[in-house]
Amino acid sequence: MKRQFNIFHNVDKPVLLLYLLLVLIGWFNIYAADYLEGQAGFLNMSASHGRQFIWILISLATAAALLMIHTKFFSGFAWVIYGIALLMLGAVLLFGVEINATRAWFRIGGFAIQPSEFAKYATALALAAFVSNVRAKRTKPVHLFKALLVLVVPAIMVLLQNDVGTTLVFSAFSLALYREGYISGLWLFMAGLAIVLFILALLFNEFIIIGVLAGITILLIFFLRNKAGVAMRLIGLFVLLSVYVYSVDYAFEHLLEAHHKSRIEVLLHGAGDTQGVGYNLHQSKIAIGSGGLWGKGFLQGTQTQFNFIPEQTTDFIFCTVGEEWGFVGSSILIIIYLSLLLRLIALAERQKSAFSRVFGYAISSVLFFHFAINIGMTMGLVPVIGIPLPLISYGGSSLWAMTLMLFTFLKLDAERLEMT
Repeated sequence: MKRQFNIFHNVDKPVLLLYLLLVLIGWFNIYAADYLEGQAGFLNMSASHGRQFIWILISLATAAALLMIHTKFFSGFAWVIYGIALLMLGAVLLFGVEINATRAWFRIGGFAIQPSEFAKYATALALAAFVSNVRAKRTKPVHLFKALLVLVVPAIMVLLQNDVGTTLVFSAFSLALYREGYISGLWLFMAGLAIVLFILALLFNEFIIIGVLAGITILLIFFLRNKAGVAMRLIGLFVLLSVYVYSVDYAFEHLLEAHHKSRIEVLLHGAGDTQGVGYNLHQSKIAIGSGGLWGKGFLQGTQTQFNFIPEQTTDFIFCTVGEEWGFVGSSILIIIYLSLLLRLIALAERQKSAFSRVFGYAISSVLFFHFAINIGMTMGLVPVIGIPLPLISYGGSSLWAMTLMLFTFLKLDAERLEMT
């Protein structure tokens, strides 16, 4: 007797359940952020939650279609999809519409499509294809250069759209390269150190920071004095870091645009101008803090219902969760995200092919970056850079692209024993 065709055969049920749960939570919170007393119900197509419902249906249909595609399609057409994504990024610069000073959308009827969201999916496929085709037992600098080129090209094209937030998302793919041995832990440490020193240089006098670095260098040289060549390397690192620290002020004043500088200043020095550049962050903190332990209840959030927070259905959707569902509801949402991330990493580790493993780590990195930065910026922990909360924020492109990433990986995992 023939086995009946089942698109959910071997599909990981925990990831599927967590995906559906996040989409449902997102839809209810978009409705809450968009709610006006006396308006039509959940399917009001003139409102954000109504349009999001259409995108949810499209995403679910896309998910079902992906589960019916043979896995060889993804590896075989990875570079074709990547090329199409680059063409779309170029086309939007010429023919796209400008929203909030960013030319990143195509307008189609009442909907807007953002190619940069799909470029993340295409880049994950291309990176997985490249790494899986490198047959060398040990990676060489040329391999790292080519892998970084795969990431840098779409990132630069997105930056030309004046979308710094999405551009930074492409840096998350470096975690997948770290897993594959292309990038050492030292480079990730140096990147983190550069961020810390950048912040410290904006808060304190650079000579104080350089003095502290000098003291640390002297101590390290003393304790490691028996190791040949360590002293010269430490001195060289000290000189490099000192030059970097001394150049931070110049870079901040001359390389960053005014609105980028203002957002960083708000983060470092508090939301001083609560009616100007610090308005969003100030109102965001009020909304989240006012939720207390249990929250004010569904449709009961005053900050939410009286539209005190701009972009609350998109970049600041977490404010609605914090105000109406409180610390408990926010914590549950974070736990759901962490559960999804840990499950995706576990699935990536059990893959039989390098292509599936790299793709799994790539999408996990993107999901983590969006989740951490979005929630962090609503709480004043990172600068406001304008990226959505995955599967929760309003936005068809974001939801559709994340669905593509997750269900492509679920399909790869479902047939992992057949992958070579």
